[in-house]
Amino acid sequence: MSLKQNKTVFTEEFKSESFLETEALGIKIGKTVPDGSVVALFGELGAGKTAFVRGFVAGAGIDADVSSPTFAIVNEYRADDKVIYHFDMYRVSGWDDLYSTGYFDYIDSGSTVIIEWSENIESALPDDCIRIAITKTENENERIFEISGSEKFDFTCH
Repeated sequence: MSLKQNKTVFTEEFKSESFLETEALGIKIGKTVPDGSVVALFGELGAGKTAFVRGFVAGAGIDADVSSPTFAIVNEYRADDKVIYHFDMYRVSGWDDLYSTGYFDYIDSGSTVIIEWSENIESALPDDCIRIAITKTENENERIFEISGSEKFDFTCH
């Protein structure tokens, strides 16, 4: 794990060697991300985005059956007054598509929003979002997670 931090941006890197480690990392980060944050996931098909989200939702204290919202576009996970909106932007190919999802209303809702396939809407991401790039390695189950964000996010999941 490496940590580089300056006044405006931090970057931290983690390695996962299994599906369970990916979920565990999601749990740790889900416990620390402030409510109302936007978390943008980047990574190719099979990188582990949904496994990470499954852990993230559990770490945020929500007991839910998490699945990829590829066809629904957005899934909602709720517990008491906490809400997480889980987007899949795989099929979004332009501004009209993005507007039709209601994305901007969700971003302004004050709830946490976590987005798979953020590379498809990168120009519409808030400047202060938390970015998580997931990269596959030569080892079949190994993934590198590079997490970055603004100083607004106090990253404390060590």
